[in-house]
Amino acid sequence: MSKICIIGNSVAASRTPQESPLAGWGQFLGEFLTPYHEVRNYARDAMTLRGYFSERFATLLNLIDPGDVVLIAFGGVEQRVDNPLRYHGPREFKEFIRLYVERIRGEGAIPVLLTPAARCAFEADGSVSNTREHYPQLMREAAAETDTVLVDMNAFTMQLLHDLGPQRARRYFRWTDPAEHPNHPDGIIDSSHFNEIGAREVARMVAISLYNSQALPHGLIAPETVQVGAEYPPVLEEFTVEKPEFALYADMRVGNAPTIASPGANRTVGAMQKFTGTADPGTSYLLFFEGGSYLGGTRVNAEGKWSWRRVINWTPGRHEIQVVGHTPQGVSPLAVLPFTVKTSVLAPVVTGPREGAWTGTRPRFSGTVEKGVKKVSVLEGGRLIGSAPVQDDGSWKFTHPHDWKPGTFQVQFVSIFSAIHSEPATRTIRVHGIPEGSWIRESALAARHDCVEKCEHVPFSGR
Repeated sequence: MSKICIIGNSVAASRTPQESPLAGWGQFLGEFLTPYHEVRNYARDAMTLRGYFSERFATLLNLIDPGDVVLIAFGGVEQRVDNPLRYHGPREFKEFIRLYVERIRGEGAIPVLLTPAARCAFEADGSVSNTREHYPQLMREAAAETDTVLVDMNAFTMQLLHDLGPQRARRYFRWTDPAEHPNHPDGIIDSSHFNEIGAREVARMVAISLYNSQALPHGLIAPETVQVGAEYPPVLEEFTVEKPEFALYADMRVGNAPTIASPGANRTVGAMQKFTGTADPGTSYLLFFEGGSYLGGTRVNAEGKWSWRRVINWTPGRHEIQVVGHTPQGVSPLAVLPFTVKTSVLAPVVTGPREGAWTGTRPRFSGTVEKGVKKVSVLEGGRLIGSAPVQDDGSWKFTHPHDWKPGTFQVQFVSIFSAIHSEPATRTIRVHGIPEGSWIRESALAARHDCVEKCEHVPFSGR
């Protein structure tokens, strides 16, 4: 019996009933295989290409046999340019893919590359948002460059969300209102991970891609299991409210207006902002409006807690929403929340050092950012090397804790706001010092080991 092994992150990982409604597509792939094959799901939460390669990949290489198929499903975590442990620049991403492919082929197994699944988010015009940036394309390019089978999960999940539309799409995700699921009494808003229904449908679509591939062994997928199409889920309750404007313009009101805890009034937020708060006990539902138009709604749990996020992203600019609670006795007074949405952010201004300047071995970078930016990520050669907090006046400073080697380097600086980031600002520096290969350095080390700590001995080695 041959194996289909899955390595990747949390979107593919298998889940227990206690984690319901969370599910990974990998746990359902076995339903579509012929009896001569089995699935081994080694995907794990928060895994990146770098992390899996160093922590788990050697174990997998010892488990696979010639003829096994290995599905490599990364690209959903590596885009976090605000997180040094997760971010992979384009070159690093593709270099790791090449290493995975080479090692798996070295064991006689067959690698298959998967692009990351789309997230449940829509633009104002109804199109599906591209929240994965350029990482699906990097995976496609890596597949072409290494002549590896590609399952374009990003493409078919984007199409799936388009077909479902904003009124149905979140029913495929771990996204529930308060009091809707016993495991999440306060509700949960997760646009990245699937629920059981969504994960099974994505697994079916992966199976179809494997079945249609001419480069994989025949007999992996049982054709009768993939021929039945998906049944679309019903429209969400928030889109089935009849005559919601009655709640907005009612003359008689009872109780207190809902409380909006987050975000605060007049805050600047991202396009996928979540709203939370409380309502009077007995409130069953909240309705949200802007400019007299109904936006959607959410249930309220027994303690009066609620959370809500639009499936459709907010447009940039100033907004003001009205929130109304519905109770058996009538509707509540209105709560009003003004806020501003930012969907893009300017690159940092780098004030020092100047372009092309000579620096010592500990260059000090500084600059300013636009209002609202909280962090500046610093990259060198496309690799994230650190970050700098932004002060109240909009200034930032960064010095790497390690000495730089002599030479010319390009350093990139990226503004971070919420879940969005800027294009990089680039600064070229020339680090002064004794170059590698110089007799001054080499002669000092020719007969003796270098000191671990700062060396005060002679001869001087240029450190």
